[in-house]
Amino acid sequence: MDSEPENAKDGIHSADDRDVFVHHAEAVWDQRDPYGPTGFRGVFISSYATLCAAFAALGGMVFGYDQGVVSVVLVMPQFLSRFTRVSETASGAGFWKGLLTAMIELGALIGALNQGWIADKISRKYSIVVAVIVFTVGSILQTASVDYAMLTVGRLIGGAGIGMLSMVAPLYISEISPPEIRGALLVLEEFSIVAGICIAYWITYGTRYMGTEWAWRLPFLLQMIPSTVLGFGILFLPFSPRWLASKGRDHEALQSLGKLRRLPVTDQRVQQEWFDIRAEVTFHRQTSAIKHPNLQGKSTANSIKLELVSWSDCFRKGCWRRTHIGIGIMFFQQFVGINALIYYSPTLFETMGLNYSMQLIMSGVLNVTQLVGVSTSIWTIDRFGRRPLLLWGSFFMTVSHLVIAVFVGKYNKHWTDHRGPGWASVAFLLFYMLSFGSTWGPVPWAMPSEIFPSSLRAKGVALATCSNWLNNFIIGLITPPLVQNTGFGAYTFFAIFGLLSFVWTFFFVPETRGRTLEQMDHVFKDINSEEEEARRHAIEADIIASHHRTADQEGKITAYESKPEATPV
Repeated sequence: MDSEPENAKDGIHSADDRDVFVHHAEAVWDQRDPYGPTGFRGVFISSYATLCAAFAALGGMVFGYDQGVVSVVLVMPQFLSRFTRVSETASGAGFWKGLLTAMIELGALIGALNQGWIADKISRKYSIVVAVIVFTVGSILQTASVDYAMLTVGRLIGGAGIGMLSMVAPLYISEISPPEIRGALLVLEEFSIVAGICIAYWITYGTRYMGTEWAWRLPFLLQMIPSTVLGFGILFLPFSPRWLASKGRDHEALQSLGKLRRLPVTDQRVQQEWFDIRAEVTFHRQTSAIKHPNLQGKSTANSIKLELVSWSDCFRKGCWRRTHIGIGIMFFQQFVGINALIYYSPTLFETMGLNYSMQLIMSGVLNVTQLVGVSTSIWTIDRFGRRPLLLWGSFFMTVSHLVIAVFVGKYNKHWTDHRGPGWASVAFLLFYMLSFGSTWGPVPWAMPSEIFPSSLRAKGVALATCSNWLNNFIIGLITPPLVQNTGFGAYTFFAIFGLLSFVWTFFFVPETRGRTLEQMDHVFKDINSEEEEARRHAIEADIIASHHRTADQEGKITAYESKPEATPV
């Protein structure tokens, strides 16, 4: 980095020195002093931001725990004796079981879609509290359910809370994280999801031995513990500095930034990040005013109209490429076949001659394998970047699908006579889970929350999260008949999508490693005219000039107050 000019003031360069702002798409450490190193060292050095991110990621644990609970509870005799409608012997059991499972996706879709405007209106952290309240109401209804209708409504409401949490937790984490370790901290969301699945799986594995209805009621009750801790604890964490800046609370944004970085607010790195945040907010606010000049009034009608048209801005010039990435990456996360292998694994274990208890244990091992994969990405995502992880993940998962397709097609009817290929299938199943967990598991949860501009970030993340839940719902519908009716064809189907994910990533997904959130305009080349570039420079110059005027005034006041009083004669 160039030496500091003589006219720098309070660690801030003059308006003519463009090193204050980043005007390129390269990693931030190529031009500025970083907050710290990448990887595990950076995570421990930025300990407070890491703690805040880990706490917010409890929302992911709630999401994962709920998924893990249902997968085991649905086959418990104690549960089926209460809800006979979903037992195997009941008429239309498949439909009613599917409806019960689908309620979580439907609720999550509704919750994620609405959380966008809630997070913009009342802040990221208060919207987490709202999500926890909604989820708690759903959990209470599920725990106390006495009939199918009550349980279904509880699943719908609980799903809304989960959808809200799955959208806002990564959003909050991305906005408080230093650029050097933002990927690692966003991975905590996926880590918490998979950890929640594992915890729920082994809890229900133990409670199934209880002879009463508490075998399934207790797991539903326990899911309120992490959500309650999150709901109360988030109140003590700082507001997102980027949300504060978007509301014109610039001084509070600086204080929050200093607290998160554990540095004085006069530190040059903090000041530079603060300037970038303010410039990006102002630029996009002016852009909105140019696009929608008739909706800038303070009336309620104008506010509602501006809120509605801002959703359409996600699909217009300046943002559509980011929306494409956010929705597309969540689409491929589901269509690379994670649910297909999870669905078929118990059948594979059963046909290999494993007893019921061992089938459950092996299914638990699959979840643990995925957790191990996610753990590695805490280091790799900021060390190697998002693109390499996605590309290698697509390659390894495609190979795994093709190998399993060959084995299933050849030995599906004779697993007991071909134990070798059977165990080879299990090995590639575990390899797939490891590959997914370290690549396509965490990265799709990380990227959407870091690529959108501040004015549309909550809405963009909401759209991406809705894509996840919608495609999750579609996969849940098509996977069972695919596996049942086509056998190896299902894995060929997902192998094709694995290959397509590789091609799509190669041509469309940019690298965001080491970039600040305010650099994304340059990463996506959305400032593509001289007029926009000039306007951005004018905003930056005005911010720096304003800062210097304030500093000069404070200096004069301090000098005046420190002047000794005249001694009376």
